Amino acid sequence: MALRGASAQRAIEGLRELAGAGLEAAEIFRRCDELLREVLEFDAVCWHTADPATGLVTSVQSDDLSLEGFHDAVRFEVWHDDVATFTKIRRSGFRAETIGRATRGRPERSLRFREQISPAGFGDEMRTVFDTQGGMWGCAAFMRAPDRGLYLGRQRDLADVAARHIGNALRTCHSGSPWSPAADQAPATIVLGPGNSLVAADERGQGLLADLADDALPVLAVPTAFAMVSEHARLAASGVPTSQAKARVRTRDGRWFVLHAALLEGLADGHVAVVASPASPAETMPLYLAAYGLTGREQEVALRAIRGNDTKEIARALAMTPYTVQDHLKAIFTKVGVSSRRALIARIVLGDQSMG
Repeated sequence: MALRGASAQRAIEGLRELAGAGLEAAEIFRRCDELLREVLEFDAVCWHTADPATGLVTSVQSDDLSLEGFHDAVRFEVWHDDVATFTKIRRSGFRAETIGRATRGRPERSLRFREQISPAGFGDEMRTVFDTQGGMWGCAAFMRAPDRGLYLGRQRDLADVAARHIGNALRTCHSGSPWSPAADQAPATIVLGPGNSLVAADERGQGLLADLADDALPVLAVPTAFAMVSEHARLAASGVPTSQAKARVRTRDGRWFVLHAALLEGLADGHVAVVASPASPAETMPLYLAAYGLTGREQEVALRAIRGNDTKEIARALAMTPYTVQDHLKAIFTKVGVSSRRALIARIVLGDQSMG
């Protein structure tokens, strides 16, 4: 797609450069704000990281919004079906959608618009999903004032292109040291009451809450990821099927945890226990392979190579020729920055960046 205007071209070029800048998510979002605010013409933005595998939102960051109503936003996102949700955008094959376009110019048809966007003083919302290389690494919602009118088609198209580059930048945040066993592998436990208020947390839980704190505090009293899995557990208890009562989260120092949520009394308005277990290599390895830019087929080959399968075994298991396996391995070595299977295992499994 040809982008209109020098400003749009400069914004995309700036976003493309972020993939090699070595920045963490918070700084990536701040830089994206600087590059996109003028060309997309938004007045407020809410940035999110996500569990790359499920797309479940795991944090929130905004310099524009007070987030006083974020508790309602979390519950709304989980419990209500609406137009242009992050899930629907991801399934559509696009990376951006607006309420205006999704409702054919009648934003009042959107429940989210009536209950959240309009009361907050905005006239349209555009959502983007940072979905690339087999993972959804984050997402964002861009709001604009009513006097700007609805988002234009060219702005949605620009956001769609921008989202791919933002996804690549966020993806590179995860391509460092993948997994190393902690001295203490015991899980952390947090108990949340109605409204996802913090009821209790063990010592490990208190430390994890502090380590994963985001802009939702103190509105939610717990990081966004805990509130999201809690609401999904409540949704399941109400009788609505959901597979999202767990999420992978990454701490600032690169450790991965898996959050599991369950109702203690079995009632949707009851207490929820969230157990945070250190993630195993099996739970994080696919994320790191995707973070290095491996395609789905390359990930399958890489996982079998890491398990010790030789070329013929991989070819037999994946119904391909040995020559095709070798071609995939060459591509894998190039993307990961290694030159042998031994070095691949050292980098992906042991986090050894010295072997090439």
